[in-house]
Amino acid sequence: MSRVRIVPANEASADDLDLVMREGGDARSCRCQWFKLPQSQWKATGTQARADALVEQARCGQPGEQSTGLVAFVDDEPAGWVAVEPRVAYPRLLTARVPWTGREEDRTDPDVWAITCFVVRKAHRGRGLARELARAAVDHARASGARAVEGYPVVGDADVSSLYVGAVSVFAAAGMTEVSRPTPRRAVMRLDLR
Repeated sequence: MSRVRIVPANEASADDLDLVMREGGDARSCRCQWFKLPQSQWKATGTQARADALVEQARCGQPGEQSTGLVAFVDDEPAGWVAVEPRVAYPRLLTARVPWTGREEDRTDPDVWAITCFVVRKAHRGRGLARELARAAVDHARASGARAVEGYPVVGDADVSSLYVGAVSVFAAAGMTEVSRPTPRRAVMRLDLR
């Protein structure tokens, strides 16, 4: 039986996070910057700059600092990542159709956190690691004082490249329920923590 340990990324090294990203599909070039950067900046930012930005945001190797996500280790080997922090940290998310269609809520509420991205190395897929990362992300948000946490998964069958936002079942396993369906292919899952 494999041993899984999930820690804030500031307790992992930059090399640990880089390994997960390099072997995690689209994360190799995105580095969890899609929701962080407006479209114009996204196009003007190269892969290395995105990688550097993620390491800085995650505060790798800086225990005690607030991180932007969690790293999963399986038997002490870096295996996965989940991005989780206040929703206001994602400028593109605040202006997108998802999650706002059909919802009236203060988009700039800093007490609502968002889980925006999952990365699991190929060798560790199909073993429930995304579910464990989602549960850990909810616990992390709660411990950090979040009032609620949301995710924006793909609905139904999806190709692997679009699953970086997670699947409905992953968020449901973390206790979240669907609160809206802004598009036929995208749900908003949420858990109120207070």
